[in-house]
Amino acid sequence: MLAFEFIWLASQSPRRRELLGRLGVRTELLVADSAIDIAEDVEALENPLEGENPTQYVERVVAAKLTAAMARHQRRRLEAAPILVADTTVAIGGRILGKPAHAAEAVEMLSALSGRSHRVLTAMAIARPRIRSKLSEPPVPSEPTEPTEPTEPTDGEMESRWHPKILRVTSLSRVRFARLSRDQIDRYVASGEPMDKAGAYAVQGGAGAFIRRIDGSDTGIMGLPLYEASRLLQSAGALPR
Repeated sequence: MLAFEFIWLASQSPRRRELLGRLGVRTELLVADSAIDIAEDVEALENPLEGENPTQYVERVVAAKLTAAMARHQRRRLEAAPILVADTTVAIGGRILGKPAHAAEAVEMLSALSGRSHRVLTAMAIARPRIRSKLSEPPVPSEPTEPTEPTEPTDGEMESRWHPKILRVTSLSRVRFARLSRDQIDRYVASGEPMDKAGAYAVQGGAGAFIRRIDGSDTGIMGLPLYEASRLLQSAGALPR
């Protein structure tokens, strides 16, 4: 019998939720609400720090997102269950390619990837509650009683609720693009697909036609490496061994 019947997924990515569904893991979303979680600034978290390499960057972003998700869970007084967060970044050498801000930046990123190999790093982390879930079905999160004045949990409350050891892993894959013409890049950018993707492409979408070779995890490139995720979820008591 599993210790937990579901997990909280602190991600707005439908692809990550779909990938977890492949493992048979039930998820409930634990995402920020701009009207409630006013102290959270996800965009600021995703700005690289000076001198930060791609691995340091993606692991720092995941750690910060997990801390924010744990506080969000506490504020909303939600059912006890593991919280999973993940972040994916694309890198050429030491350069981090985030989500393009506009079409011209997407064109520049895809031009840089054309005919070259690059790295895709996906970091994951899971926080485990100290108590086991008593529900057999995922709950429907309730609305906070005072949405305009959320109560921030104290450090002591956070420490008493969560297991001190955070489960973490980072997946590294290498991807080689074919050489792309400017027409190919322009058509792909015009499709709109690159605009909310790290590195300005989605391996599961039209950019799959650009990829000559993958060394690593195809699901990791999509945003959640299933092999590594399954190991973490087993350790968290949310997936059978």
